[in-house]
Amino acid sequence: MLAPLTDRPTAIIPSLVLTRNLRSPTNPTRAISRTLPINRKIIGTAVSQHETPPAAIQIGISACLLGDLVRYDGGHKRFPFATDELSRHFEFIRVCPEQAIGLGVPRPTIQLVGDPDQPRVQGSKDKNIDVTDALAEFGRKTAAQLSYISGYIFCAKSPSCGMERVPVYADNGHSLGKVGVGAFARQIMEHNPLLPVEENGRLNDVLLRENFVLRVMAYSRWQQLQIEGISTKGLQDFHRRHKFLLLAHNQTIYRQLGPLVADAHQDIEQAAQQYITQFMTALAKPARPGDHCNAMQHIQGFLREHISSEDRQQLRRMIDDYAAGQLPLLAPLEMLHVMLQKYRVDYLLDQYYLNPYPKDLRLRVAL
Repeated sequence: MLAPLTDRPTAIIPSLVLTRNLRSPTNPTRAISRTLPINRKIIGTAVSQHETPPAAIQIGISACLLGDLVRYDGGHKRFPFATDELSRHFEFIRVCPEQAIGLGVPRPTIQLVGDPDQPRVQGSKDKNIDVTDALAEFGRKTAAQLSYISGYIFCAKSPSCGMERVPVYADNGHSLGKVGVGAFARQIMEHNPLLPVEENGRLNDVLLRENFVLRVMAYSRWQQLQIEGISTKGLQDFHRRHKFLLLAHNQTIYRQLGPLVADAHQDIEQAAQQYITQFMTALAKPARPGDHCNAMQHIQGFLREHISSEDRQQLRRMIDDYAAGQLPLLAPLEMLHVMLQKYRVDYLLDQYYLNPYPKDLRLRVAL
């Protein structure tokens, strides 16, 4: 059995100061801040044995997306999906790397310069400003300190926080017509490659939005399993409850993980690492209508011996109508919920495919 994360060596980052969002008592839609304690001890993906693991699922986020006035011009880029919807279920750890490394507000603009794969981060007008190393170092420290978070939302197009498609310029300031990754975001993603990440622009896409929250929830459940200590039984239970979710996202990996879990007792640590790597790779691909139909048809197969002929035919018609684009995904899923409650098929009732995240986020309404 793997030792719980609380028994593993600590990594202490003494210089990092971040803020958490709280809810304003007078305005529930406005996020307010308090400073996190310095010297927070982090082990793997959990806080140390000297601290209570956070009850809420925590997501890192660019501070400007929560409405903080930290942008170069003293403004913000408040992202309503984060402040008004996600904040009801997740705790945000806000970070402004440019401010954290000492750049003021307001401040001179910076941009990516040179090789798109290894760009410098320099002043757009003042080339004496070069914060490449400072942003990279802060990114490495933040990645270590925030190893317990379950996701990250970056600010799009930012030379520090952009997840992708950040414009890259030549030394003379002209556009190269190429794109790169923000210097801070690169470190977060490289040091936590399994961490679900997105940026505010992409999260306006309903499919990517749903997939991001789904991955955050799944990764958080894995982190909780790590805190408890991964055992063969724990891994098997985790896989059992995620079977149809995996099936809907990647059939190839779904078929590979079954035998891996069956043989996990031979080397649980190696099996667990291989499992979560493939698991998160599978979920990174958003499920399409055909994928959902396949998963629901498999669930229907498990129900066959339990439900009446009339209910079976009605469910099949709803799945077919969804496949034809005549019904939203929620219609056959709600029918499945009703039938599972009616016939009490316990194996299916606790499948995360049917309840991957809080329902009031309504993420499947537009799918």
